[in-house]
Amino acid sequence: MKKELTYLETITMISEVKKCFESQIEKRLGLTKVGSPLFVKTSSGLQDGLTGVEKAVGFTKGEEEFEIVHSLAKWKREALGKYVFPMHTGLYTDMKAIRKDEEVDDIHSLYVEQWDWEKVISKEDRTISYLKETVRSIYKALRQTTILMKQKYPFLSLDLPKTITFITSQELEDLYPDISAKEREEIITKEKKAVFIIGIGDKLKSGKVHDLRSPDYDDWSLDGDLLVYDKHLDKAVEISSMGIRVDEKSLKTQLEKSDKLDRITLPYHQKILQKELPYTIGGGIGQSRVLMLILGKTHIAEVQASSWEEKTLRELRDLKVL
Repeated sequence: MKKELTYLETITMISEVKKCFESQIEKRLGLTKVGSPLFVKTSSGLQDGLTGVEKAVGFTKGEEEFEIVHSLAKWKREALGKYVFPMHTGLYTDMKAIRKDEEVDDIHSLYVEQWDWEKVISKEDRTISYLKETVRSIYKALRQTTILMKQKYPFLSLDLPKTITFITSQELEDLYPDISAKEREEIITKEKKAVFIIGIGDKLKSGKVHDLRSPDYDDWSLDGDLLVYDKHLDKAVEISSMGIRVDEKSLKTQLEKSDKLDRITLPYHQKILQKELPYTIGGGIGQSRVLMLILGKTHIAEVQASSWEEKTLRELRDLKVL
């Protein structure tokens, strides 16, 4: 039987889950926890463009413009180069962001908390097999966290499969050509319980994209999303978006495809073209979604200290979430 947790019990368990999961990813991925910026210079090119339509929250200081980060996808790669991290080691950080254009619902908030991570790899590591190996390490970290938490709190009910299923976005479209990408994700995730969809950002045979991705951080042929079936929400939940990052060739190709070649003169992009930054793999892991999944929560407000519009507050009170 599910135990009804008090708010104090919940926040105590939130801290335990975070510590446990961080220990797992440090060990399995060879990562070191670091501090990170809340905002970057607009002119630096370090802002994550997400799908290209979201507007960042910004401010001006003197004559310079700054933006609250959407994520740290680009900053992390620069940091690895700046601090000369050894091969196959990396960093992770508590990334906090504001995405003011987000559609708020049970798993989305205007306030974003995720583990942003990045790892140095070699040119030869830029393969699907290396991507899969890394995904398996992250999934094992998640699954082991659930096992350890259930040992301490037997009333927790999450059971993840031992292995994760891999499928490309094109294979998924071939299986279900007459429905949307999100509907395809729901079907495959409910069936397999844990899935990684490979190849997101480029056009499929249908001429559509599985989902939009910024052209200047993930290589669209070597990236993907990790989804897990959440039985409490009865739907697929994206736990992580990640990938092997662009090299000098794929950066230019993807900027051309996206009609974003004007970005190529930005400092960050020039460093990639001049091979001044290391080759890396990285991504973001949603903290609130991991917490909801493991603790059996049905709304992000139960695990996140955010602020809410009055309309959302009324809905949460009606649902007895707050």
